[in-house]
Amino acid sequence: MMKHKGQTLQKKLQMSESIPVYVILALSGGCMDAYSYLYRDMVFANAQTGNMLLFGVHLAERNIPEALKYLWPILAFTLGIMLADYIRIKIQNGHIHWRQIILVIEILVLFSVCWLPQAYNGLANALISLACGLQVESFRSVEGNSIATTMCIGNLRSGTYNLDKYIQTRQPEYLSKAAVYYGIILFFVIGAIIESALLKTFSEKALFFSVGMLLVACLLMFKQPQEENV
Repeated sequence: MMKHKGQTLQKKLQMSESIPVYVILALSGGCMDAYSYLYRDMVFANAQTGNMLLFGVHLAERNIPEALKYLWPILAFTLGIMLADYIRIKIQNGHIHWRQIILVIEILVLFSVCWLPQAYNGLANALISLACGLQVESFRSVEGNSIATTMCIGNLRSGTYNLDKYIQTRQPEYLSKAAVYYGIILFFVIGAIIESALLKTFSEKALFFSVGMLLVACLLMFKQPQEENV
């Protein structure tokens, strides 16, 4: 759409790409990673780089059972990405947004993990990584800026880049972008802190915090999106 003289274009924002939704998802993402690492045998739900590293280390030591402990979450994470893309393609028109369907699946998957004893840590970690794969593929940008809610390295790079650009140019939009990236990292860490505290009391049921955050995000997406001037 072209912009005519004296007119301001209106761009409709997706609630699924809004900062409040991403803050809530970051809380949930930090929760999932802390839960799997602290309670489910020191496996990362989100940080597949760490899982790949440990898979290789144990494989080199010919400790196959320990290597497989880190392989299954990697494969489940990959499956989650593929499943999210399939749902995105198949569900374009409906009463609810396709990303809400992703969140419902995540909620059901994590809810089931809350009832698995530690004897089933392998299955629990695979299911959590599946949920993380769904989330990382489905929620990738805030107001046009690439961002993640289940890991921090990309956000740290982008936040630091924008901070550096602000220092060089003093253009406020760079500082605003940096604040968003660092803010998402902060809420990810807060989610991990909360989950660590909850685990001391609620054990495997502590993951209900993540379930609750995802439910809030899903409900928030029913809110009518606002329009911004462009």
